[in-house]
Amino acid sequence: MEILGEGIEWGTIAYSLVAFTVLMLIIGKFALKPLMGVMEKRQNQVNDDLDNAEKSRVEAEKYLEQQREELKAARVQAQETLEQASKMSEQQSREVLENAKQEAERIKEAAVQDIEREKEQALESVRDQVASLSVAIATKVIEKELDEKEQQKLIDSYLEEVEAK
Repeated sequence: MEILGEGIEWGTIAYSLVAFTVLMLIIGKFALKPLMGVMEKRQNQVNDDLDNAEKSRVEAEKYLEQQREELKAARVQAQETLEQASKMSEQQSREVLENAKQEAERIKEAAVQDIEREKEQALESVRDQVASLSVAIATKVIEKELDEKEQQKLIDSYLEEVEAK
């Protein structure tokens, strides 16, 4: 090979550039594109899961509103019962009032428990999804770092072989 200038071997440099370019094209085609496809699928799944979580939250709010309406209806019913009971004996009015209060409290407690349960389930689902996504992202980052090191080792090895020749 011809040596020009200050000890620069232009043939070796050109050969190294062509080899490096081919290597980069192969890596881009067989590693980068599939990796980007997987990342896009995971992003779509996370977006779907977030949409589902939002739907669950909206449903929980609707359920809470429904329970509030039922509680209002129960209070109205208790008031009507109280008015009717006041016309009767005092003992009967106390019993009706006590029953209405207990029923309203039971409905309220049941609604609060149901809402808390649904809220915890939605939060747990979001936590699980975030944890899965974090593990997947960390795995991809680690794989990418390993591939770059292996690439550098391959390039260094190739350059040593070329220099030896």
